[in-house]
Amino acid sequence: MPRAGWVKPATDRRLSDLVSIGLLTRVFPPGVVDEVVAAAGRTEQRHRSLPARVVAYFAIAMALYVDGSYEDVLAQLTDGLSWSSRWSESWSAPSKSAIFQARSRLGAEPLAALFARVARPLAPEGTSGAFLAGRRLVAIDGTCLDVADTDENATHFGRPGVNKGEQAAYPNARVIALAECGTHAIFDAVIGPYTTSEIELSRDLVSRLQPGMLLLADRGFYGFKLWSEAAGTGADLCWRAKSNLKPRHRETLADGSWLAEVTPGGNEGRHATPVTLRVVDYTLDDGRDNEEEYRLLTTILDPSEAPATSLAACYAERWEIESAFDELKTHQRGPRTVLRSKSPELVRQEIWGHLCCHFAIRTLMWEAAEGAGEDPDRVSFVAALRIARRSVALRGAFPP
Repeated sequence: MPRAGWVKPATDRRLSDLVSIGLLTRVFPPGVVDEVVAAAGRTEQRHRSLPARVVAYFAIAMALYVDGSYEDVLAQLTDGLSWSSRWSESWSAPSKSAIFQARSRLGAEPLAALFARVARPLAPEGTSGAFLAGRRLVAIDGTCLDVADTDENATHFGRPGVNKGEQAAYPNARVIALAECGTHAIFDAVIGPYTTSEIELSRDLVSRLQPGMLLLADRGFYGFKLWSEAAGTGADLCWRAKSNLKPRHRETLADGSWLAEVTPGGNEGRHATPVTLRVVDYTLDDGRDNEEEYRLLTTILDPSEAPATSLAACYAERWEIESAFDELKTHQRGPRTVLRSKSPELVRQEIWGHLCCHFAIRTLMWEAAEGAGEDPDRVSFVAALRIARRSVALRGAFPP
C-alpha cells in the first residue's frame, strides 16, 4: 500500500487493470471475470473506486484471509500494485461501508457463474486413484457451514436442532458438491438452506454428470428416483446401499457379485419398470470385533470391466471428498469460523468465493504434482494455501 500523502499524476488506468493477485488471476483470468460479470448484468455503469472485477476477486480473496477485516483483505489485493512505474493515480482505500455496498451490487450470481465456467476435473488419465475401468472417479457429498446469526439468515437458511426443543447457535447453509477423487478438486456444487435435504439439492447436481464418470456416493444418497436420474445422464454409479434395501436377485456372477432388480418403494413400485443393477457384498476386516458389512450398487454390470474387488477398493476413494471438505472448512476457512456475511445473497457470494479459492489452490497443487511426476495426494494443502496467500501480494503480475 502507498504511504499516507502519496499523490501520483492523473491517469486513465483503473484499479481493475492493475490489481495483482497472482494465482487467482491465473486460474480466473480477468477477461473471464469480466464476461461473467457482464452476463449477469452487473457491469458498473459509471467509474467506481471498486469496479465489479475487483469485487469478484475480493470475494475470492476473503476466503484466503478469513481473519482479516474488509480493509485488510483489500490491502492484500492492492499490495501487488507497482507504485514505481505502472500505477500513477492517487487512490485512497475504500471504507468498510463502500466495500460492503460493492459486494451487494455484485451479488452471488457472478461468483457462481465464474466457478461454473472455470472449475473442472483436473486429472489426466493415469493419475493414481483417479480412474477405474477408464472412468473418472468422482464423489458426491454434502456439508454445512455456520453463517452469521442474523434474522435474515436464520429465516432463509434455518438452524440445526441440537437437543429437544433447542437449536444451534448459528444458522447453517448446506453445500452439496461433486469432487474429483484423484485431485480433491471440487468442480460442481449447489448451495441451499439447511432446511432443504441433501437429496433434494442433489437432484440439480446429478443432472450435470457426464458419461465417462463413475460417481461414488454414501448410503444416505440412495433412492430410486435419484439413482435413476443420475444413471440417466450416462455416467456410471457405485453407491453404498441402505441396510433396508432388498434388491430382487436375478443372477450370481463369477466374481461373487450378483445382478438384481430394484423398484421404487410403496404404491409407486407396483407399476414401475424394474431397474437392473449389480450388487457387491463384502466386509472389511480391520481388526475390530464387529466387522462392518458393505453392500454396493453399481451400473457396471460386466464383472470383466470392474471386478467386485476393484469396486470395493475404489469405493474407499469416496472419502477423498471428505478430505476436500476438511481442507475447505478446517484449513482454508478455519475451524469453527462463522461466515461473515449477514444476508443470504452475500452468504452465497462468500461460499462461492470459498469454492473458487479452493479450486485455485487445488489447481496449483495439481500443477506442482504433475510437474514433479507425483501423486497429487502427496502435496500438502496447508503448504499450498500458504503459497497462495503469498502470491496475492506478489508485485508485477499485472493482468492485461
